[in-house]
Amino acid sequence: MPGSRHASKGLDDVVVGTSEISWVGGETGDLVYRGFDVRTLVPGVPYESIAHLVLHGDPPESDPSPEVVRALRENERVPAAIERVVDALSPELPPLDALRTILSSLGDGSYGYPPRLAEGYRLIARTPVLLARFVRRTRGEPPVAPRPDLSHAANYLWMLSGAVPEPARAAALDGYLSLLADHGMNASTFALRTAISTQSDLVSAATAALATLKGPVHGGAPSLVSDMLDAIGTSDRAERWIRERLAGKQVFFGFGHRAYKTDDPRALVLHRIAREVAEPSRLALAESVERDVLAALRAAKPGARLYTNVEFWSAVVLEAVGLPRELFTPTFAVARTTGWTAHALEQARDNRLIRPDIEYVGPPKGREWPRPRSAR
Repeated sequence: MPGSRHASKGLDDVVVGTSEISWVGGETGDLVYRGFDVRTLVPGVPYESIAHLVLHGDPPESDPSPEVVRALRENERVPAAIERVVDALSPELPPLDALRTILSSLGDGSYGYPPRLAEGYRLIARTPVLLARFVRRTRGEPPVAPRPDLSHAANYLWMLSGAVPEPARAAALDGYLSLLADHGMNASTFALRTAISTQSDLVSAATAALATLKGPVHGGAPSLVSDMLDAIGTSDRAERWIRERLAGKQVFFGFGHRAYKTDDPRALVLHRIAREVAEPSRLALAESVERDVLAALRAAKPGARLYTNVEFWSAVVLEAVGLPRELFTPTFAVARTTGWTAHALEQARDNRLIRPDIEYVGPPKGREWPRPRSAR
């Protein structure tokens, strides 16, 4: 009956299922992959081994995971038909929009329901290969084939630039990919699990997830953080810029999180990584802005429990490894393909159609259609 139930806007505090993959401790500042505190894994454990853990539930016998490395190498070769789809895309497309079509193009008829791990490996392996192919084409450059001797992170940078990345930059990106591999029932993962619950295929579900990731309040904010740092310019201008933005009631991208009511552990780790690879002046500006924004927010909104989120330091790290801003969110997707695969497999193992209700607050039953007027 309309009006008889309580609606939880945004599904706040609604538990829609169970998972063994990752746990987000919003009150404690935790992110746990299969029982492992992510801060004990990153930096250090390579992304391939993180993927093994997320997909299988236990660490590999050696690092990097031989199974994942082999699976990625075997699946990086892309069918010519899919390459033609990518090459036909307009170079004017933003990379994130191109990636949405790229993911759709992977649905070559071989994906079905229930999803299989082998399909997930194809998704994880081919996403960066095809994304890099598109980006190089927009620059008028030929594609660069992946190298079997490089890690997943280093290969991504190699395929984009045609140059073997410096070890520190490859390690920084590897840490970023590992930290972003999964994050509980976030919005894009919820979209993916909803699609899988309808018995759709992995590629379709991943496309739905990417469309959800695009939004600036989910995965689209890191480039906006870089824009903010550019607008401030120097540390001495930060305080005034922040005051003006507060007065205009504008959003500070990179601060606040739907789940975390304390420090985002990923932001803390990425800050440490940024100290290793960022330009000193950019690092100093980011640290100054972080300090001043947090102080201003806490003064303006006492008790609001606002902290730096993952996207603030993601922007600084991704800049430092040489990625252009239009690739920040697509790179987020490159990392999250592992978590999406794990959630698709888990959803299908004990599936039930995800079909929440909505509270109707429109006019009550009993309205009558207006009488037709006489024709003239």
